[in-house]
Amino acid sequence: MQYGNPFLDLILVVLKLYSWALIISVILSWLIAFNVVNTHSPFVSAIGRFLYRLTEPLLKPIRQFLPDFGGIDISPVVLLLLIWFVENLLITYWPF
Repeated sequence: MQYGNPFLDLILVVLKLYSWALIISVILSWLIAFNVVNTHSPFVSAIGRFLYRLTEPLLKPIRQFLPDFGGIDISPVVLLLLIWFVENLLITYWPF
């Protein structure tokens, strides 16, 4: 979507790409946990490391504030909700 302001469009695209990277990171972590993909593969390992380095700086502070849910990590869900909130906030209140 284009909102007529290139800066707003750029910010929204970056937030959308980060959301997709976060979702792919979660799916990859599930596939690794259930031994569907092999982490010894250089391609899978490289993608996993890249996604970890991309998402972990924002997920780590969220994990520090969340209570322990017995091995279930809901920090990606919290981060996705925050990203979607920021997107809607920017769309609604960006000065056109």
